[in-house]
Amino acid sequence: MLSRIADSMYWMSRYQERAGETARLMEINLLYLLEAEEDMSEEDKWRPLLKISSSEELFASLYGDTTALNSPRMLQFISSERGNSNSIRSCVRLFRENARVARDRISKEMWEMVNELWMSINDRLKSPLTPEKSRSFFVLLRNEISRFDGITANTMMRGESYSFYELGEFMERADMTARILDVKYHIILPDVALVGSALDYYQWAALLKSLSGFEAFRRKYHAGFRALDVVEFVIFERDFPRSIFFSVEMMGKALETIGLANKEQTAGAYAALRSLLAETTAEQVFSSGLHEFVEELLSRLGNLHTALSEEFFQ
Repeated sequence: MLSRIADSMYWMSRYQERAGETARLMEINLLYLLEAEEDMSEEDKWRPLLKISSSEELFASLYGDTTALNSPRMLQFISSERGNSNSIRSCVRLFRENARVARDRISKEMWEMVNELWMSINDRLKSPLTPEKSRSFFVLLRNEISRFDGITANTMMRGESYSFYELGEFMERADMTARILDVKYHIILPDVALVGSALDYYQWAALLKSLSGFEAFRRKYHAGFRALDVVEFVIFERDFPRSIFFSVEMMGKALETIGLANKEQTAGAYAALRSLLAETTAEQVFSSGLHEFVEELLSRLGNLHTALSEEFFQ
């Protein structure tokens, strides 16, 4: 396979996943604005989204500073800001551009869906997205991304192209899940001494809902929202499709199909990532520090991405 095709399949799925995850986060955060404590400022409620995407400096450069975070500004920045490469509009545009490069490797139905989604999203974002209309927009986008996943699963030939698609999808998912857990957890529990205390229901629920894991978590755990259980579920749950462990396992299966002969850097980077999860428990995460664990995890994900770029995409 040509390196540019592999690169496009990888980034097509990353941008698709990023658009869907961002829509989910915005949808949940808008709901949380209504349920959160009244003494929490609007700025404090929106800042986590900038932290998750590492966009605080970019927001400040575009809007002057980050001290005036409010719903209209954030809706523009996250949904349609052309200067933000992680905005939903930018992600869907790049999703389509990469699909176009790999046009002969994806199905006709996939290509039609990509075009349909881009035209719909671009048209809806020509006018400012208001708080009243925003939730229906994010629900629509999330559902359309899920529909594209279904079309892909049912129409695309399995092989190298599909494996690079899955590799990008689960790389992005693992990265986003780690960032969401890190940022949300530190807002919920800023002091490690509070582990095990009665935490606010809506904040824990928002974290799990942002990962589409609220109902699954409640079915498995019946003791409320214990911090240890949430971390166990979000990081190590083998059967939850948005857990970090599940994502890394799926990345491994994709790499097996692609083949790692003479790809020592990629093989080593994946082994290091896999061993971090296999050799760590939720209890050890807490004893060593959740933030420190997530930083190490993101570093190893970054190393794998770099290895893939150097050995497959150049």
